Parts: sequence; structure tokens; C-alpha cells
Amino acid sequence: MLTKVQARARRSSAAPRSLVILGATGSIGRSAADVLDATPGAFRVEAVAACRDARGLAAVARHLSAQFAAICEPGMYADLKAELSGSGIEVAAGTEAVVEAARRPADLVLGAIAGAAGVEPTHAALSEGRTIALANKECLVCAGAPFMRTAAEVGAKLLPVDSEHNAIFQALGGEPIDRVERMTLTASGGPFRTWTANAIGAATPEQALAHPNWSMGRKVTIDSATLMNKGLELIEAHHIFGIVAERLEVLVHPQSIVHGLVSFADGSVTAGLAVPDMKVPIAHCLGFPVRLSTPTRRLDLATIGTLTFERPDFERFPALKVAMDALKTGGGLPTVLNAANEIAVEAFLDRKIGFGDIARFVAAACEAALADGTAKEPRSVGEALAVDHVVRERSRSLLARTSRSGMVTLQ
Repeated sequence: MLTKVQARARRSSAAPRSLVILGATGSIGRSAADVLDATPGAFRVEAVAACRDARGLAAVARHLSAQFAAICEPGMYADLKAELSGSGIEVAAGTEAVVEAARRPADLVLGAIAGAAGVEPTHAALSEGRTIALANKECLVCAGAPFMRTAAEVGAKLLPVDSEHNAIFQALGGEPIDRVERMTLTASGGPFRTWTANAIGAATPEQALAHPNWSMGRKVTIDSATLMNKGLELIEAHHIFGIVAERLEVLVHPQSIVHGLVSFADGSVTAGLAVPDMKVPIAHCLGFPVRLSTPTRRLDLATIGTLTFERPDFERFPALKVAMDALKTGGGLPTVLNAANEIAVEAFLDRKIGFGDIARFVAAACEAALADGTAKEPRSVGEALAVDHVVRERSRSLLARTSRSGMVTLQ
């Protein structure tokens, strides 16, 4: 067996690992680029992909010397091609192009395209047997059972990039799941942790986007403010670790230092701690099983001094309860939950509904789907995306018909 020093030496002298980055222009993609910059020669970037930011994608492709760049939006092809003129980087556009990027030969694929848009390309990479560093939680919320079934069939490995799941992955230490009594995901509490229910309900997009600890994309930042993000992460944990809903819980931890805890049958508890910087879990997944050096500040508990924890308040943050109920009900309800939530967050950011309407809107969508059979468990990723499409269309139609104050039920 190699010692850690020998393993590092072997990795440093080995050929670079090939990497595809899906979602290269988002916060995860930018952090991944920082990790690659800190480990020169360790990786070769085969392909990068993004949804709409042609200029940003071109800049990343050049910076990382990618072989192929794909953008989701077909209308952005000319812009991307112009930005990469003379670089020798192959360019393509459209959904099929992003799937092509995902299927390119690579040792590792970082799946970080936000929302349901990331499901198809990430599954395409998974189907090729690639190791997936998964940062898109919607893949498992929208199509968890088909995803995990595909992974088992082709022998693909999923490495969790979300800081909470990554912390739990490390805290598990390879122990069998039947020896785990409880898994705990922590939540910062977002910008409204101490606000009253009335104040939260009247919050503006600017207030909801002012996260106290993390720098993230707009959608996930709103999800953090409602605590829906933590509900989605519970669903993700259920699939990644194969643990039942009853053994999953959430603790509010405003310092965002402890990211996840595992309580074992013998009464011992292990926890994953780190500064709130996504470069830490990204580096863990990109280097696994060898630890990379990361360009981030180090944890200093003496300076922090105090770590606090509290139970989530479902009355002030009902979105978390809606998500937990969807997980317990199962079937296709998490798919419905995810789709309705994306539309609700989009509507809030566009000032079409209030902050307090988000949870009510999603709950109503779930009730309607249970009533009409839409929430039947999808047997494939294609079926999951079909349910996603139906719920989105229904939700947009409702938004077009109702006023901000009338967001109570789906008809």
C-alpha cells in the first residue's frame, strides 16, 4: 500500500487528469478554475460549457486551454465563435452541444449547470461511466432514482460537491449506512434568520440576495433565504447516501463552519468543518482520493470562538417543511417541487410575487400534482424532465392569471 507521500508523488508525476466543466461561468465553475490554477499540470480541460454567457465562457475556455466550448443558447453561437476566433478551440451551441461536451472523453466531469437545465447533460456524462463531481442538486431532486440506477448499472461514481454532502461524505469515513443513526445538514439561516414572519414575507429581492456567508448564484441564494435549499439538499442526501428521510435532519448554524454531521450507532458523532468557501469541497472532489492544495484561508477556531446551533423554524421558513414533506411522500413529488420552486423563485426575482408567496406557490403545485397524478414516480430521466416541463408550464400559466395577493392555490 502506498503511503500518502508516495501517492502524492505518483500523482504529481502522472499524466494530467482530463476534466469537463459543465457550468464553467457560474460560481462553482469560477471556483473550480481557481483550484486548477493552484494545481498547475494536474488537469487537462477537455471541454467547458455554460448556458448564456458567451463572453464569460470564451474567457474560461481560453484561460483553461479547453479543447471544446459549448453554450446552451443557440443564438449565442456567433458571439462565442467570435470570442474564440483564432484560439483553436472548437465551438458549438444548443442543448445537443452541451450534451456533446458532457460526453467528451474525460476522467472527471464537474456537473455545475444550475437547475433542471443541468439534468440531461450530467446524466449523459454519467451514462458514459464518468466520475461525476456533482454540484447540481437538481439532478437528484428531479430524477434521483433514475440517476442512481444509471450510476449502479454503468459503475459510475458520484462525488458530492455541495459543502454539506461533501462534509458528510468525509465524515462517514466509509462506514456502512446501516451503522448511521442520523445525518445532519447545517444551514446558515440566510439573511432572514432573526427576522419576524411579517418582515420575511415582505422581503425584497435585494434583501434576499444579501447572503451573510456565501457568494452564490441568484437562484441558490434565494433558495438559501427561504431554506428551500436545505430541503433540496435533504432529498439529494437521501439519494447519494441511500438513507431514509426519517434519519435526516437540519440544524441552523449561522457561522457556516460545521457543514455536516454523522451520528453513529455507538453514540459517536463525526463532523466536517471548513471555512465557507466552495473551493474546499471542489478541490476534495477533483483530487479524490488525493487531497489537493487549495487557495483558501484556513480555519481558525480560536479566532471564531463560538459555534452555535438551533432548530429550524418551520413557521417562519415553511419552504423547508414543504420540501421535507415531498421527500417523505416520495414518488415524483420532489420533481414537482423542484420545477415549481424554480418558477416561483424566477417570479420573485422578477417582482411578480412576494417572498412569502414562494413557499405557498410550491406547496400548491405539490397538492395539485398529487391530486391529478402528475406526481407519479418517473421511471427515467426523460420522464422526470417531462414532469418538470408540465409543472413549469402549469406554473407559468397560473402566474399569468393571478395577482400577487392571490397566490394561494393552483386550479
